[in-house]
Amino acid sequence: MKLSRRFAAFIIALALAFGAVGCGRTKMVVENTTTENTTNEVKDTEVVTTEVDTMRGSDVVGKDTNNKLEKIQNILNENFYFEEDEQAKQDGLIKGYMEGLDDPYSVYYTRDEYAEFMEDTEGEYVGVGVQVSQNVDTKVITVVKVFDGSPAKEAGIEAQDVISEVDGEDVGEQELDAVVDKIRGVEGTDVKITVYRRSDGKDHEYTMKRRKVENPTVEYKMLSDNIGYIAVSSFYEVTANQFIDAVGELNVQGMEGLIVDLRDNGGGLLDIAVEMLDFMLPEGKIVYTKDKDGNIIESYNSTAEQQFTKPLVLLVNGYSASASEIFAGAIKDYGIGTLVGTTTYGKGIVQRLFPLEDGSAVKVTIAKYFTPNGNDIHKVGIEPDVEVEFDSVKYKDSDGEEDNQLDAAVNEMLKKLGKSSKTTTTTDTNASEPEKAE
Repeated sequence: MKLSRRFAAFIIALALAFGAVGCGRTKMVVENTTTENTTNEVKDTEVVTTEVDTMRGSDVVGKDTNNKLEKIQNILNENFYFEEDEQAKQDGLIKGYMEGLDDPYSVYYTRDEYAEFMEDTEGEYVGVGVQVSQNVDTKVITVVKVFDGSPAKEAGIEAQDVISEVDGEDVGEQELDAVVDKIRGVEGTDVKITVYRRSDGKDHEYTMKRRKVENPTVEYKMLSDNIGYIAVSSFYEVTANQFIDAVGELNVQGMEGLIVDLRDNGGGLLDIAVEMLDFMLPEGKIVYTKDKDGNIIESYNSTAEQQFTKPLVLLVNGYSASASEIFAGAIKDYGIGTLVGTTTYGKGIVQRLFPLEDGSAVKVTIAKYFTPNGNDIHKVGIEPDVEVEFDSVKYKDSDGEEDNQLDAAVNEMLKKLGKSSKTTTTTDTNASEPEKAE
């Protein structure tokens, strides 16, 4: 079985409403980039119960702003050519209000966006089957993974393609969540995506039918020398069980050491990362969070019930963010595994998700998180123990067969196992697929 290696998570940024706001259960979120299947946004979460104080419109929107809005509306009433969408205008006001916080992770979700967000955490959505990420500075949106058996795969879209248009609309300056919304849609409907392919310097246009796509968060196989390999693309509700099952299956196959690939994993649900680390770590602290006043909000600990004791190597890169960094930071602090690759993204802040009465929701940055040893990795990242830059040219020229970072991870594992190092890796023909969540 041939496994793809490029993964990403996703960031969908939106949030906060005027007028009376009420909420019941909330989620804590830690993730970084956005994926069309999402993925992207941040979802390392823990469910808690929180009350939100009622906000009165007069306390939120000043008199001068209200007057200005009324004048603008009068101008629209007299001059605007097209029909107005009142709900879209209200949503735009709230989104703009949140943008004023100058925090890309504190955002507002409309009813539909919030429904999609929750659907994403379950690992299934209606779209074309790609994961994408966006450069914060240039706004360039790049395909980082194309799912096997998806409409995008069947059409011919490739990893590293740059999305330039959706249904003929230029998306070069648009935010990632907006472009993701355009790609998604009703099952059975068509979407046309234009991409720029760096490898040939040409534009390519593909028309696909949207359909339900299951996002595989865990893929695994047995490499030669009884080295297990597990790639984790994001931390969703199904991921912990998939990961633990994968470790169990590899153990049955005779695994002597394990490589966990967190490259391009932008994050996910906090409680899922904690559950996976509880499975891996000895008894002790996993991660803790502090608010803006330096007070510890939450502290998560592993129990003594189980621990992974075989040799361990983690693969990370600059797109490993949030929950991935919680995972990598804990493994590094405990000294039970070797990190190989490049420095991680450096997203060390936590968001809490607040559902609102009308079905919308807000996501707000509420804290920083710290590794077991107290390291603050925000805008710093986690440095690997063995630094290896990814050779993208060799990877693409070999159709994904030559992965120099994975080779380096294998060599580190062979050292741990007391075996001779190799320059390439091979796969077992009996490699297994992870179980899919229903």
